[in-house]
Amino acid sequence: MSADATGWRHELREAISDLTPGVTLAILFLLIVAIAGMFAPWIAPYGEGQILTNESFEGPSAALWLGSDYLGRDVLSRLIYGVRVTLYLALIITLLSFSFGVTLGFLAAAFGGRTDMIMSRLNDAMLSFPALMLALIVINSLGSSFPVLIITIAFIDMTRVFRVARALATDIMVMDYVEAAVVRGEGKGWIIWHEALPNALTPLAAEFGIRFTYAILFISALSFLGLGVQPPQSDLGVMVKENMQALLYGAYTTLYPALGIAAIAVSMNIFVDWLLQRSSAKLPDEI
Repeated sequence: MSADATGWRHELREAISDLTPGVTLAILFLLIVAIAGMFAPWIAPYGEGQILTNESFEGPSAALWLGSDYLGRDVLSRLIYGVRVTLYLALIITLLSFSFGVTLGFLAAAFGGRTDMIMSRLNDAMLSFPALMLALIVINSLGSSFPVLIITIAFIDMTRVFRVARALATDIMVMDYVEAAVVRGEGKGWIIWHEALPNALTPLAAEFGIRFTYAILFISALSFLGLGVQPPQSDLGVMVKENMQALLYGAYTTLYPALGIAAIAVSMNIFVDWLLQRSSAKLPDEI
């Protein structure tokens, strides 16, 4: 067995041994949510828009485990499909924002000087706009299709990723091993890819989790305001908005998606905190 494989197995055993009951529960919940989203058409008892009863906000039963919504559709099926849409959008948004934000942040730190100053000031200018207000203006102007939602939120989120990536890269660029690479004549691209990025992976992974949670909350907020995912498709924010009247009838239909949003956000934050604690615990050994 190679040294890399042995090291990887050792890291995995260490990570498993460090798991607390709370972190284990959070990871299991996130895995269940991810699996439910991926296989929604096979897991959901009914179709996303299938009307099963003429009664609005019908209580839980053997046929409808979480009851029906305001149109008589199965809440559980809508919830599973809603998770699928929410996670799909959040994942694409986070991947796009990280791809551009990390690339630009590391380039700014690597080149420094005027390049860094111009890129940082432009980023600061974008950060000065309230994120929700900017999103509302763009989506109101261009419509709330999936491409518009993804590009708008990813662009807004990219400014936050840029700031974190630049701060990490700036600290790494003054390390001895980076200076040694410069003396050897390595180019900026090689230094970023082989020196800076590997040493920033753990904090970037934690930031990815935070940005992913932010994307879920942002999408849900826009959908609740009527500018996100549009019916008949559903996400968690749409479900909260559609079933607000359930509270007037003593039904809990609107609470299920709201609790789903909260549970995903809390579980992701617990997982991210665990990642950060592990990376902090390793710092003395790496130094």
